[in-house]
Amino acid sequence: MTGETRIWTPIDYEAEGKQSDCLRLPHSSDLSAYGWIPIPLVCIKNGSGPTALLVAGNHGDEYEGQIALSNLAREIDVDQVSGRLLILPALNFPAVTAGRRVSPLDQGNLNRLFPGDANGTPTEMIAHYVCKVLIPMADVVVDLHSGGRSLNYVASSLVRPGRASDEHTSLLRLLRLFGAPISFVSDGTGGGGLTTLAAAAQERGALALTTELGGGATLSRWGLSLAEAGLRRVLKDQGILRDVAVEPASPTRLMTVSGHSAFVYARDRGVFEPAANIGDEVVTGQIAGRIHFPDLPTREPETLFFESSGLVACRRVPSLTNRGDCLFKVMADMDGGSLHA
Repeated sequence: MTGETRIWTPIDYEAEGKQSDCLRLPHSSDLSAYGWIPIPLVCIKNGSGPTALLVAGNHGDEYEGQIALSNLAREIDVDQVSGRLLILPALNFPAVTAGRRVSPLDQGNLNRLFPGDANGTPTEMIAHYVCKVLIPMADVVVDLHSGGRSLNYVASSLVRPGRASDEHTSLLRLLRLFGAPISFVSDGTGGGGLTTLAAAAQERGALALTTELGGGATLSRWGLSLAEAGLRRVLKDQGILRDVAVEPASPTRLMTVSGHSAFVYARDRGVFEPAANIGDEVVTGQIAGRIHFPDLPTREPETLFFESSGLVACRRVPSLTNRGDCLFKVMADMDGGSLHA
């Protein structure tokens, strides 16, 4: 992470009250030499207290979080807040407006570019601003995700492993409070590793929770309800929304992702025929699916197998696959089994 941020906003983070405007991401194009791109931002501050940074639209084709945070921004009044809420429902705004995982401006995958670069591409500049300005204000960070175009996910929440026992305990408590049916601990193997918003938040001392609320580039009503209820439970526990009514959290099954063997990948281009669905329990050696080759009709399909046992957490949505595409991810139970509210 280098340099001072070039993004600016008229919002005063220290001012009392409810402010709604945007970040200005400078972007020079053929038709707008001195232009900027808006990134919607709502800041609600009332006295002293903790700060929560709430993000959706990190990937533009994931919708439950975008709606949940937009609803929250409209519904929460200043007098309900003790501390500060920073709400960004469309963080990678170019990707959100395009309905894509990555930005159409630079093909940047925001959740693979932290901690960013002040003088980099537009997506790197967004990541840098989040790390340089927003995360240092935050005590807790919630980054709402779904599977996007390529994956369907079981409704779940996740954290990175705590770096010390007290941090790990606090993170598991966040999972319990959010109350997804499945909660898992992952260091990002097979995904973003240390380049995600959650990793950047943890590096800077904030507690970070991520979700997977559905997928297929469509809206899960159940995932939206979970996001809204889980957010309120977390914010009430943090003392930011003291008087808001919340539903009790349901028990959550505590799981983990165990390295690269938890994933099934396509080894050739073809048409994917799955042999399992999300939520299925599978065992090592079980058939995961087949890749068919319509362009070579006499070629036998390639059979793929699960390399680990556990619960199918996500499955590829598009049938057409290329070599290296993720087809499944499997999670295994952690010791302790479940967390109860």
